[in-house]
Order: sequence, then structure tokens, then C-alpha cells
Amino acid sequence: MDYPDILHHGAKDGVTGSCHQLLMDAEHSLLIDCGLFQGAETSAEGKSAADRLAIEFPLETIKALVATHVHIDHVGRIPYLLAAGFKGPILCSEPSAKLLPIVLEDAFKLGFSRDQKQVERYLKLIEQRIIALPYKTWFSLHESANLICRIRLQRAGHILGSAYVEIDLQYPESGDKKRIVFSGDLGAPHAPLLPAPKPPYRADILVIESTYGDRLHEDRRTRRQRLEGVIEQALANNGTVLIPAFSIGRTQELLYELEDIIHSKKLDGKGQGSREEATVNRQDDADPGIDWPALPIILDSPLASRFTRVYRELKPFWDNEALQRVKRGRKPLGFEQLLTVDSHQAHLAMVRHLTATARPAIVIAGNGMCSSGRIVNYLKAMLHDPRHDVLFIGYQAQGTPGRAIQMYGGRGGYVDLDGERYKIGAKINTIGGYSAHADQKGLLGFVTRMRDWPSQVRIVHGETGAKHELGERLKALYQQTQRNLELLIPSGANK
Repeated sequence: MDYPDILHHGAKDGVTGSCHQLLMDAEHSLLIDCGLFQGAETSAEGKSAADRLAIEFPLETIKALVATHVHIDHVGRIPYLLAAGFKGPILCSEPSAKLLPIVLEDAFKLGFSRDQKQVERYLKLIEQRIIALPYKTWFSLHESANLICRIRLQRAGHILGSAYVEIDLQYPESGDKKRIVFSGDLGAPHAPLLPAPKPPYRADILVIESTYGDRLHEDRRTRRQRLEGVIEQALANNGTVLIPAFSIGRTQELLYELEDIIHSKKLDGKGQGSREEATVNRQDDADPGIDWPALPIILDSPLASRFTRVYRELKPFWDNEALQRVKRGRKPLGFEQLLTVDSHQAHLAMVRHLTATARPAIVIAGNGMCSSGRIVNYLKAMLHDPRHDVLFIGYQAQGTPGRAIQMYGGRGGYVDLDGERYKIGAKINTIGGYSAHADQKGLLGFVTRMRDWPSQVRIVHGETGAKHELGERLKALYQQTQRNLELLIPSGANK
């Protein structure tokens, strides 16, 4: 076998379950991510959901795991990896080192045990394994007469702590050198809170995601205007806006944008206005009469609340725009209209209250694809009612209730939730620009803005159409610039 080589244990036939093994030589390999499969992918390839959790590849040569970021489809199988006998360190960025134990505690409780002593022992083990790496700094993983391996993490702009991975391999005996880059999930430019990702200087081999490899996002100004417009129209119907959102990343970006909308509604032309001035301004702008400064923003997710608190603690990793808002006395993730719902009893009471009153409110609840979590109870109670709106701001994987609601809402359709069928009477809206993933332009730019383009590109983490369209665009760009490209789109049992 020629080294280096790469095996893809997940995210090769869809957008979840990211797990890639870099074979450095016969005795040393590196695992990049170990995530859960979600949606229809939980039972792909004829396997049961339980089978898809199993670690079916040998661990003997794996010297370390690199976690690109803490979304569950990238780290959710780590408990199963440890149970299978993995003994190596878990390398991640400094912010991810703070966030990862929270994610894995939740995953352990769902998949293994809620016994507090077992949870504490498990978390202690996780914390002992984590090695937090500063961005832009080389870390020496292995050095011998036959192999030298260094790793460097760079900001990926996807969620707080997200990184793409640069791996330098040297083979002293032959003199060969290779730089391999794993993109992880790349963020969209101008995303709230985070600096935009900058591509690496060079790569010989690139493994790149393709979630939105076949489409373009709205720009940030347009999407913010649409967010404001959709919410105002929905609230004019005297109903509640339900926003399914994942606990980490999307929720915090959404809170950041909502705080800015509320802040702008309070201002007159010269600065902070009174409530009366704000009311006049809204009427002058033909605002439908929504009292934004008094509008409750309900965050109904204990996990999202924990992550939001950690986000606030990690301000040094925010971008300059967000830090400037803080300096001016604003609280982008902790404003006064934000109400958090923690206990399950309080959650059920909130569902009953909003269902009975249909009062104007915005509810953010997980999970983002409506396959589990508290959003499901809201949907069961309110999805049939045309006064309410469901607003999707993130990707909906095939086989998830979120995708079904997107497809059949407005067409007299229905969705199955926990084995029961529910009519879709609420209005359904989607704002694609709030994706935390780079679009086609961003993905292509990640390659073409390198000084030395990779000679081999492997496209993963996307649906079939998205992967192939991104591949065709890449081939065209390589041909135009007279560069050679080996393009690989792994699938099935192939590497």
C-alpha cells in the first residue's frame, strides 16, 4: 500500500457521521472526527440504527483523534469509540475543549447511562484525554526515524471552536513530504460572531465538505431583512414563530441577529430613543405594529442555554464586530427580552400557554431537524394551526421530520412525529442564508485561494447531487488554469 492513504468511515454517502482515517504508514494512523449518523442515514447500507453506532474499524494503529468541532455528527460516536478500546488523546481547539465535555455528557446520557457517578467518571476520562491546541500552532504528534507527523488547527468559521486540520507528514528515509488538509465543516463568510475562514497556504491532498456544494446563500444583509420580515409577518397573524435550531452555533447566531433587530427598533436617528419614539418610528416604517422591544424571545433548551453561557465566556474568540457591540454596553447573547426555559415542567407549561393564547412570541428549541428534543412538543401542539409559523434556518437532512415539513407544508401535507401523524397547517418558511456552512462559492474559494492548489481532492459530507456538482465546478476551474486534478468522491464500500 502507498502512504499516506485515507479511509472514510462516515459522511461519504450523506452529510452526517463524519469519520475519516488517515493512514500515515503501516503502524500509525490518525482519526479525524467520529460523528453520529442522523436522519435516513441512521439505517443506510441496510444497517440498523444500533449497527450504525458500532465502531467497525480496527483501532490498533490509531494514535489520536482530532475533533474538528463539537457538532454531534462529528463527535457523537466518541463514547462508542472509547467503549471499543480507543486509548489515544483527543485533539481539538481551545474553545472546543470547553464545549466538548458538555456535548459528550449529553451523548453519554442518551446512549449509555444517566447514573450520575458513571457520568462523572466518564467526563473525567474525557477531560484527561483532551489536548487543547491553540490555533495557528504546530503540534508534534509523532517523530521517529520513519515518520514525522505535525498537526495545526486553523479557524473554520463554522461554530465557535471549529477548525480545519493541516497535517504535515515527512518520511525521512525516502525524503517524501505530504500536506493533507481536512476541511471539517467550513463556515459562511460574514457569519455572526466568528471570523471568516481563511484557506491554507497549500495542500497536496484536500478532504472537503460539500453540504451546500450545489447552491449559493443569500448575503447577510438580505437574510437579516428576510428574518425580520418573516417574523413580522408571522407575528401579525397573532401567532408564535417556532424556530428549530441546534443547541450550538445556530442558536447563538440567531440570538445575535435578534438582539440586533430589537436594538435597531429602539433607536431613533441619533441614538437610543424612548419606547414612544420607537413606536412612532415603527409606524412611520409601515411596521405591522409588533412591539419588538417587548417581544419575548424564548430559548427552550437547557443544552442550548449551557452552550450560550460558554459562548459568553469565550468572548476572546468572537470576531471584532461582536466585541465592538460588547464595548458599547450591549449583550448580544444575554439581552433582556431573552427568556430561558430549563425544567421539563416549565417547558410543558410554556407549550400549553402558547398553544392556548397564540400570543406573539419567538420560540427557539432543539433539535434543528425536528427529529427529537423540545421542538417536537411544540410542533405536536401547534403545527396544525395556521396562526403559527415554522421558520427553518438550517439544513434539513433526508428522512428527518424537518425535511418532510419543508416539503409538504403549504400543500395540505402531514408529518409523522413519534409514530403519530400531524397535519401541517402552520405557515412554513426557510431562510437558507443562515446556514453555518459555506455555500458553493465559499467551498470553491477555499480551494482556489490557496497559493498551491491540491493535486488530489476528496469530496465528502454532502448529498450525491451536491458532491457531484461541486466536483464538476472544481474540474472546470482546474482545466481553465491548466492544473492537474485527481478528484475522488467516496461512496459505499469504497475509500
